Amino acid sequence: MNTAERYLTLNSRDLRLELEELYAAYTACLDEERFEEWPEFFVEQCLYKIVPRENFERGLPLATWLCESKGYLADRVTAIRKTAVYAPRTMRRMVSGLRVLRWKEGVLEVRANYVALETLQDEFTRVFNTGQYRDKLVADGGRLKFKEKLCIFDSLLVPNSLIYPL
Repeated sequence: MNTAERYLTLNSRDLRLELEELYAAYTACLDEERFEEWPEFFVEQCLYKIVPRENFERGLPLATWLCESKGYLADRVTAIRKTAVYAPRTMRRMVSGLRVLRWKEGVLEVRANYVALETLQDEFTRVFNTGQYRDKLVADGGRLKFKEKLCIFDSLLVPNSLIYPL
C-alpha cells in the first residue's frame, strides 16, 4: 500500500488526528521562527496565497502574498531573514474548527479557522489577523503536504506589516 492509499483508508478519527498533528507542527514551525523549515510543509508545485476575504469572494486575483512554488516560499524566507527591515516581534498562531471536506482524485480538502496574535517589544499583544485556511493536501514522501494553502483573512484592511507567513 502506498502513502496515498494509506491516507485514503484511514478512518475519520485517525485522519483528523494526522491533520491536527500537521497543523500543530505547521504553526509551531512558524511561531518558533524556524522559517527555513516552512517550505517543507509543501509539495514542489504548490500555491500559497494570503488574500482578503472580499477579493476571494469576488473572484479578484489580487493577493497580499502569492507564492506559486516551493522555490517562491524559499525566496520569501530569504527576504524575511536577509532583506526585510522590521521591528522585532513575536507571533502566535492558533488553528481551530478543523474540517475535512472530502477526498477528490487524491487531494484532501480541509478548512480551518486561524487567528494570529502579534506582540511588538514594549507593546501589548494584539489580534493581528483572523481568517480561514482553505487547504488542499496530498500524500508526498510518506506524509501529507500542502498542495494549496489559501489564507483568507476577514478584514477589509490589509495588514501594514505582514512579514511572516500565516
